[in-house]
Amino acid sequence: MARHWAELGESTFVGGTWLLYGVHRVFGRWPFRLCLYPVVLAYWLGSPVARRASLEYLRRLHAHSPGVFAGEPGWRQSLRHFFVFAETLLDKMLAIGGRYPRERVRFTGYEPMLAGARAGQGGIIATAHMGCLELMQVAAGWREGLAVSILVHTAHARRFNRILERLDPGAGVRLLQVTDFSPATAMILADRVAAGEFIAIAGDRIPVSGERTARADFLGHPADLPAGPWLMAAVLRCPVWLLSCQHAGEGYHAHIEQLAEKVELPRGARQEALDALAGHFAEWMAARLRDSPYDWFNFYPFWKPSDHGRSHDIPPATAG
Repeated sequence: MARHWAELGESTFVGGTWLLYGVHRVFGRWPFRLCLYPVVLAYWLGSPVARRASLEYLRRLHAHSPGVFAGEPGWRQSLRHFFVFAETLLDKMLAIGGRYPRERVRFTGYEPMLAGARAGQGGIIATAHMGCLELMQVAAGWREGLAVSILVHTAHARRFNRILERLDPGAGVRLLQVTDFSPATAMILADRVAAGEFIAIAGDRIPVSGERTARADFLGHPADLPAGPWLMAAVLRCPVWLLSCQHAGEGYHAHIEQLAEKVELPRGARQEALDALAGHFAEWMAARLRDSPYDWFNFYPFWKPSDHGRSHDIPPATAG
């Protein structure tokens, strides 16, 4: 059985990241890249699991959507994949520090969600490890009345939060760290959604422990996906939105669309309903990645089966 992604040591090196951010502030983007290249190359060479995962993803995207790449992706495309990820880390910090140019972010489809927020209707935002989600959290402040918090599973959120505090102690931008979607977590988030806030949850990484999973086809192969976003929406009886913020030219394109006005999990067919929702989410991811293929940042064996249960522990509160 494959190791869980959280056990693979996805690294956010606070000191090194802060140093490179300082290089960018003083010298600009190109000197930052010159410092970044040897670091990324060394990591790529010394991380066989991440390197194989990158190639697996790129080649499956190529097979699923011919024309995205000129030919079958190889080591050059994989190395570029890592560079895009590294530059995105810088953009996360620039966004939180208020230094990312607003004019480089283009929005599509945000009006209905903004209207709901102004009417006091929050919701769940299902997103993925694509592009720069933190930029969207800051951009929410550009749209009056829109508040977004990001729910994450990884303990590295504590490290990144320390960086955010140094960038702007008064920004109020935080990642909400959880280990599972327990009833207590649901109650806390219910208050936020009732106040018109949106909770962003990644739908492309299974939880560290304890949460339901769903099964869906992604890029032509079955994959385990978290059921958390759909379970949470069913409990909170709120809309579910899909959000991506991916590279487009010299900036980013934020794409927002509604997946469901309300999630219902029929008694006796809950797992089937969860799988169907995960399937819609996987189709959405594939569509978004056709436009920006290097923007998916899951550097672990994504398609390996998980050892999470699929039917025995759905909380009773998710009944319709």
